[in-house]
Amino acid sequence: MPSPRAGKPVRGSRTGRPLMAALDLLGRRWTLRVLWELRHDPLTFRALQTSCDAMSPSVLNQRLADLRASGIVELDPAGGYRLTACGRGLLGALAPLDAWAKRWAGGA
Repeated sequence: MPSPRAGKPVRGSRTGRPLMAALDLLGRRWTLRVLWELRHDPLTFRALQTSCDAMSPSVLNQRLADLRASGIVELDPAGGYRLTACGRGLLGALAPLDAWAKRWAGGA
């Protein structure tokens, strides 16, 4: 399945509304985990695979391709992968969800 793009049909939306395209991308298996692992420092493919509980290389390749095509992840000059400014903005947008999850886990 091609990388979701705003304005193009995606799973759950024939119109490809930006939010629907984002939800399609983020709802793909392992995508959020890849973003989470890249939140601090760039990681090589092997380090990223290890930090993601040894997900299969083919799935990791596809997720990185999707995230790169979406402008959220880029290749680091040192040879790893890192979040773009857009990707860091996405993590900022997910921060309230992280805070909610911590409250939820605490029984609040």
